[in-house]
Parts: sequence; structure tokens; C-alpha cells
Amino acid sequence: MRSCCAVGFLWISLFAQAWAQPVAKRFIGSRECAKCHAGVYERWKKTRMANILQDAKAHPEVILGDFSKPDPAVTFRKEDILFTYGSKWKQRYFVKAGDDYYVLPAQWDVRHATWRPYAVKAGADWWVPHYPADPMQRPTGPLCDGCHSVNYNVRTKQVTEWNVGCEKCHGPGSAHAARPSRDNIVNPGRLDFVRANDVCIQCHSQGRPKTNPIAGRYFDWPVGFLPGERLDRVWDLEEHRLGETTFTHYPDGTAHKNRMQGNDFVTSLMHNRGVVCFTCHDVHGTGYAADLVRPGNELCLQCHGPQSPNGPRGSLSAHTHHAAGSAGSECIACHMPQIEQTIGDVNVRSHTFRFITPAMTEKYKIPNPCVLCHKDRSNAWAAEQLKDWANVSGWRMAM
Repeated sequence: MRSCCAVGFLWISLFAQAWAQPVAKRFIGSRECAKCHAGVYERWKKTRMANILQDAKAHPEVILGDFSKPDPAVTFRKEDILFTYGSKWKQRYFVKAGDDYYVLPAQWDVRHATWRPYAVKAGADWWVPHYPADPMQRPTGPLCDGCHSVNYNVRTKQVTEWNVGCEKCHGPGSAHAARPSRDNIVNPGRLDFVRANDVCIQCHSQGRPKTNPIAGRYFDWPVGFLPGERLDRVWDLEEHRLGETTFTHYPDGTAHKNRMQGNDFVTSLMHNRGVVCFTCHDVHGTGYAADLVRPGNELCLQCHGPQSPNGPRGSLSAHTHHAAGSAGSECIACHMPQIEQTIGDVNVRSHTFRFITPAMTEKYKIPNPCVLCHKDRSNAWAAEQLKDWANVSGWRMAM
């Protein structure tokens, strides 16, 4: 007969062995994460990340488009909509046919409160030749759903969770939920700056998988990528040749369209110096625009204060030549102009942080921030004004 001590030791030994066994990593969904991270989860639930796709059947109030009067672009009924996509600049509408989703042929321009046709032009995205022109013949699975969900399976076309849930950035969470440890979950804050930025760039970029087609279809998102890995192992950013204006780029390499923050950012000095996306943004949600960690100039001046070697030299108004507190004295006005198209004349901000000169506009037709604000003025006027700025090189302005 074994002694109590022997039996106790056996149980401890078996428990230790069980704890040491690796737990298979599976995706479990954000609600499981909420059990331990309730505060973060509640903030995240209110973000656009958590509400990119919304169930229009369960919540018809999420539909922003005006169906009260006829519009030639709208060939469907409000009742046909299964999911809405987007709510800030535009809203598109998804229906299901078979085991795939499709985008209906009209979208709502939120800023202008008007309908616009939804169609992808010939010669636009690289994948256009691989799919029919009719959006109802072009499934969202290979072109959209991988970034609007967690764990999209290219073969079963099933997801663990719609929207950008916890595991989209932290990786599969089953092992961590079973035995919470910092060693069995990805925390982008503990990654090197390249892999940390890759977590965001996986969806905020234009590119294509290195292997295509996959499972018989052409995909427009990085199939197989997991947080903590190197994105460049599976994903190529959209190519660009200097001097060419394309659907995706201006001649200097600045992005031409939305969802290219990553393409911009990797060309920036900020990226080269090790800055990461979440230096400025907190996707768990904040009270500030674009989920910034601090409001407006306060954020930029943490690193670019008057005493910093990163500049600017002197006071902010001396640097911008605009009154403090004015729109022209906002850092983003000059260094992140709204020049990247999302719908109609609605543009989003560039992320190269480079100042685009009036000379660049004249030579290469890249919009510059001076005349974007001073709409009644010319490039020649802007160039003349800059000549008198003592803190600006005349040579630089000629480029």
C-alpha cells in the first residue's frame, strides 16, 4: 500500500507533466478573451475594427443608405442586405449566394449622403482580369474577407469570427486561454519593429500573395500569415516604378488610394527609425480621432518637440508659419495631407510624412497640402510664399 506522501507526489508529478504538455493552438474568438480582459474588450467593441461588418438582419439600423426614394444606381432592396461594410467614408452591402458573399452594385457615400455605383474599373487592381466585371460574380472571400475576419479558411470559406477580433493581432488564443502566460500569446508590443508593424500592414496595404492562385482562386490578402511572423515571407507589396502614375501610386511612390497606409509607412523615415503603428494608434479604442493615443499635435510633439533633435526648431507657429491652434498649424495638415482616394472626392491621409512641395505638383501632379487648404490659390502662389520662410531650403522647394 502506498503512503499518502507517495500518492501526493504521484499526483503532483502527473499534474506537472500535464502542465508541461504543449496545448494545440486554435482560434477561439474574442468573447473568450473578454473573460480575462474585460476592460480592453469593452473598449474594442466600440471601435470600427470591431464593427467593419455588421449584421443588417439583426440590426437594420446599421444601414446608412437612403432607400426612401428611387436611385438608378440602386437595383436592390434594403431587405436584401445581409451585411454592411464600413461606416466612416463609405458603406457597401453584402449578400450571400451559395457559400460566398458578394457586394451589391451600389455603395453609400457617407460624407455626401449620396449613392454611387460600385464597380471596379478595368486596369485597376491587379486581380481584376481574374474575375468577371459584375460584382455579383466576384466573391468577397478571396478579395476582402481575409482582412474583415479572424481565421478565414480558404477551403471551407468559414471564419472563427467576423471583424478584426483579438486574434487577428495576437494570434490563436486557445493555449493562452488554457494556461495564461506571456509566452503563449503574441503581443505586438514585444515584437521587433518590423514584425510589429507587419501585424497592421497585413491588412493596411495593397499587394498580393507570393503564391497565387490558392485553392483555385486569386487572393488579395496575405493567406497564411499569423502575427509574430514576417509578412514579407508570404506577401509582396504592390510594385511601383518612380515617375509613373498608376491606380495605386503617385509618381514619387506615395499611395494613390485608400488601404495603403502600410505601403506608405515602410518608405518613411519614421519606419526606418523603428516607430510602430501603435506608437500613434491604439486599436483597442480611444476617445480620439482614428484611435490616436493622444489628440492632434500633442501626439506628434511627444517626439518632435522644440528641444528634440527631431525638430521642429523653435515654436510650432514659427515652424508652420500659421497661427497656433489654426488648421494650418496642425502637423497632419502638411505632413499627412488627404490625397489618397477612398470614394468620389473623399480622400484619406498619406502616411509617408513627407512634405509635398508645389514644385512636385507642377512636375508630377501630386497634390500638395498648401493648395489643398488654400483652394483659391495657385501652386505658383504657394511656391512664392515658401521662398520667404527662413526655415525652408529653396533647393528643397524646387524639388
